[in-house]
Amino acid sequence: MQYISFDPAREYDLILLGRVAIDFNPVDLNRPLEESSNFNKYLGGSPANIAVGMARLGKKVGFIARVSDDQFGDYVTHYFNKEEIDTSHISRCQNGENLGLTFTEILSPSQSRILMYRDGVADLMLEPADVDEEYIKKAKALLISGTALAASPSREAALKALMLAKKNGTVVIFDIDYREYTWKNKDEISVYYSMVAKESDLILGSREEFDLTERIMGVCADDNESAKRWQSYGCKIVVIKHGKEGSTAYTCDGNHYAVKPFPTNALKGFGGGDGYASSFIRALIDGCSVPQALEYGSASASMLISAHSCSAAMPTLQEVEQFIREEKEKYGEMVVLQ
Repeated sequence: MQYISFDPAREYDLILLGRVAIDFNPVDLNRPLEESSNFNKYLGGSPANIAVGMARLGKKVGFIARVSDDQFGDYVTHYFNKEEIDTSHISRCQNGENLGLTFTEILSPSQSRILMYRDGVADLMLEPADVDEEYIKKAKALLISGTALAASPSREAALKALMLAKKNGTVVIFDIDYREYTWKNKDEISVYYSMVAKESDLILGSREEFDLTERIMGVCADDNESAKRWQSYGCKIVVIKHGKEGSTAYTCDGNHYAVKPFPTNALKGFGGGDGYASSFIRALIDGCSVPQALEYGSASASMLISAHSCSAAMPTLQEVEQFIREEKEKYGEMVVLQ
């Protein structure tokens, strides 16, 4: 059953709004960050990673963002161009703002931490004037990253994009993408997250992220109650993730489907969510069932946590499908129909 309808006449499969950043991942693995001396540089930021993932999966992607007016700004826009992601609505900051920098600590395959530098950051300088209605109208879906709501003027730009998407029948996807940096307090988080969640067709987040979203309204007792809450506002699919325990998609007809993580030799404990999101969304746009979409999402997540990078390791559709075939031959089905 198709729960979300995507307009096949639209030029772009997905336009994303939010964070473009730089990741520095240590080559010195399995040690504290203070002992790491060598790092590889990658394009980063959850929505940017998802954009690359969607492009690698064969989708036409656009992006709305502000980046720094320097060599790092050149790096990320050129990276997008190489991946054939439209950069016509990525603009440069004019007041010296920098791209956010993320240094990762890989203590073990299951234990990782992230250190972010986000003072005077470029992505939060996105202006409402940067959001063009004609661009939104060209998209089958718009993805709003929760980090874009953390401060003005990016907050107002994201809400404008949301309003224009609703006005023009563009599917709204909310990737909660919680990062504690920049937010002033948890009530503020709940206010803006819930505003977007109420208008979304698809919501993706962890249990912690849903708890933050529901804080003022009253946190639901379990995942099923959370799904019912957001579906009462019109959301079609709610995906709640529990890390190693897997994830569950709740559909607006009362069904839910769970998927277990595909077994893998993990290298790091982050990045899987962006691979998950790109493959899950791609599958829905291409008309796959929700169980199939869960399978694609879980497979991509497992592939990403076994790689050193996030953006650079995003797989092609052929690679994901080969991974699924090989894993199912070894371990059987991962999706549990409930």
